[in-house]
Amino acid sequence: MTIGSWQPEKLGAIPPSANLQIDSLFEQLAACNDTDTKCTITCDLIIAVFDLFYAELCQYPHLAQRAFENRDPVSSIEISKRRLNLYSEYIEQYTPRLLQSYQELSKLEELWDDVEKQYRLKIENRYEADIAFSFAHSIARRIYQGEWRPVAYSFSKASESRANALASAYTTFPVEGQITQEQVVDLLQVADLKIEFADINADANKIVSRVVDISAMGDYEDLPLVQIDVLNGGFYRDLSAFIVGRVVKASGEYAPFVIALLNEDGNVRVDALLHKTADAHNLLSSTLANFHVTNELYYQTCVFLYSIMPRRPLGLHYSTIGFNHVGKVAVLEELKQQMRDSGAVLASSPGFEGTVAIGFTFEASTYHLKVIRNKPTNSYKWGEFEGIDAVLDKYRIVHQINRTGSMVDNIIYHNLRLHRDMFDEALLDDILSQASDSVSLHGNYVLFKSLIVQLKIIPLTVFFRNASDAQCRKIVNNLGHCIKNNMAANIFNKDLDARNYGVGRYDKVFLFDYDALEKLTEIKIRTNLDREDGEEDIPDWYFEDGVVFLPEEIESGLQLEHREVRRQFCELHPDLLTVDYWQSVQDKLIEGEVLGLRTYPESRKLV
Repeated sequence: MTIGSWQPEKLGAIPPSANLQIDSLFEQLAACNDTDTKCTITCDLIIAVFDLFYAELCQYPHLAQRAFENRDPVSSIEISKRRLNLYSEYIEQYTPRLLQSYQELSKLEELWDDVEKQYRLKIENRYEADIAFSFAHSIARRIYQGEWRPVAYSFSKASESRANALASAYTTFPVEGQITQEQVVDLLQVADLKIEFADINADANKIVSRVVDISAMGDYEDLPLVQIDVLNGGFYRDLSAFIVGRVVKASGEYAPFVIALLNEDGNVRVDALLHKTADAHNLLSSTLANFHVTNELYYQTCVFLYSIMPRRPLGLHYSTIGFNHVGKVAVLEELKQQMRDSGAVLASSPGFEGTVAIGFTFEASTYHLKVIRNKPTNSYKWGEFEGIDAVLDKYRIVHQINRTGSMVDNIIYHNLRLHRDMFDEALLDDILSQASDSVSLHGNYVLFKSLIVQLKIIPLTVFFRNASDAQCRKIVNNLGHCIKNNMAANIFNKDLDARNYGVGRYDKVFLFDYDALEKLTEIKIRTNLDREDGEEDIPDWYFEDGVVFLPEEIESGLQLEHREVRRQFCELHPDLLTVDYWQSVQDKLIEGEVLGLRTYPESRKLV
C-alpha cells in the first residue's frame, strides 16, 4: 500500500490487483515497438499509477480519524508526514520506471504531447480530473527537468458539472427561531465517530446556550437564522477534531459555525464553538499542517470553506485540506491577477533590509516573495554562512511540519520563469547582482532557480508604531503564544528579534523568517541568574558547543522598542523568562510527548 517504510493501518480500500496491473503495463510498454501504441500504453499507465496514488490519498483522513479515536497523536503526526510526501514519492518512484520502459520519451518531447492529448480525454469526466492532470504534469516536469509552469487548478466544465450533480457535501438543519437541543445532538454526529460522547445532551445544551448568547450580543447582526449547514465528516489534526459548519442568516450571508472536539479517556466532549470569521481563518489556514477531512467531495468542501472565508482564495482552501499542489498553482495565478488589476509591479519590500533574503512585493498583493542572497549582509550574526541550499532546507522543513498556527507557510517554486515586465528595474538589478546564484535573465524573462512565496503580514515593529495600548497588549500576548506554540512543535528561533515576527489579517502573530531555526530538543538551556554579583570569570556555558539559550534574555532578545510593550510581555508570559518552563517543555519533547497547541481563543471554550 505504501512506498515509504512507515506502514499505516490498512482500511482495505486498495485492491491487490492495482500493482499487478501497473507491472503488466510496464511490461507491455517495454515490449511494444509501435509509437502510437506506446503512447496509448503510457497514458493508461499514468492513469493506473494515479488511481493507486489517489486511492491511498483517500485513506489518510480515515486513518487520522482512527488515530483521534484511539488517542494516538504520534500516529496522527506520522500520518500527516506520510500524506504530505505521498505525491512526490509516487512521482519519484514511477517516473524512472517509465523512462526505463520508454527511453524515447525523454528525447522527444512531442511524444509527450501525444500522451497528454489522450490523457486529457480519458480523465475529463472524472471528479478528480484537476488532480489527475496535475499529477501527469508533475511526471512531465520530472522527465524533462523544465521550468515550473502552472496548470489550471479549477475543474474542467465536464467534471465541474458532474461535481455539482453529486449529493451535497453538507447536511442542512432548518432553524425556526432557535436551533434546538435535538438538532445539535444530530449535528454532533455528522463526523460519524466510532467512540461515544461523554454526555452528548449536555454538550448540545451548551452549544444552544452559546448560540443564544451570540445572538443576544448582536454577532449575527440581529438577523434571524434560517439554517445551519454542516459539512459531512470530520476535520482531524494531531490531538483535535472539528465539525465545520456555517450559520445562514436571513440576508443569505454566512457566518462560521465550527465545533472543536476533544477525546478524553476514550470519550468525546465538545470543547469550543468558533463563530467568527477570524476564528475560522486562523484555524483553517495553510499556516497549519493540513487537515484530514473524511468528506471525499473535496471540491464542494473547498467551495463551502470559501463561503465562510471569502477573502481567502478558493485555490488556497485546497491546501487547507491537503491538496497542496493545486493550491500552489492558485497562489501564482492570484499573484498575477492582483498585478493585472492594480497595474503594479514587484518592488523591494519596505522596511528593514533582509539579512539572508531579498524581499519584494507590491501594495495590492496578498503575498510576499523572497529570494536567497548569494551571501548574507554584514549584519549576519550566526558565524559561517552555510549556503543557499541550507537556508532552503529550513524553509522546506517548515512546510513539512505542523506549523502550529504560528508560522507562515512557504511555497517554494523551482525553475520558475516570470516576465521581466513584472519587476521594478531597481529590484531587478538588485536580485540579479545580489542573488545571481538563484536568479538569471533570459531575454524578456527572469528565471528563478528557487523562489519563496509567503502570505504578507505586518512586521511587529511596524505594527507597534501605530497601535493603541489595547492593541499592543493583545498582540504582545499573541506573540507569547506564538513562541509557545512553536516550542510545542520542537521549533526554536535563535534569532528572537521581533522583526522576524508579524501580525496577520486577524491579529494572529506569526514567525515568518526561518534561517535561524533550530530544534528545541537540541539547544542548551542555561542561565546566569545563579551567578553571584561580582563574579567576573566567564561562565561555563560560554565554552559549550552548539546553541546556548538564556531564557532571562528573551526580553532583550526580542528588541521591542517600546518600554510598555516589553513590560506587558513580561507580565503576560513570565514563564517564558524561566529556565524551568523551557526545560520542562524540552524534557517532554525528548520523551516523545505530543504537546497541545493553542489554536483558538480561550473565550470560545464552552465552560
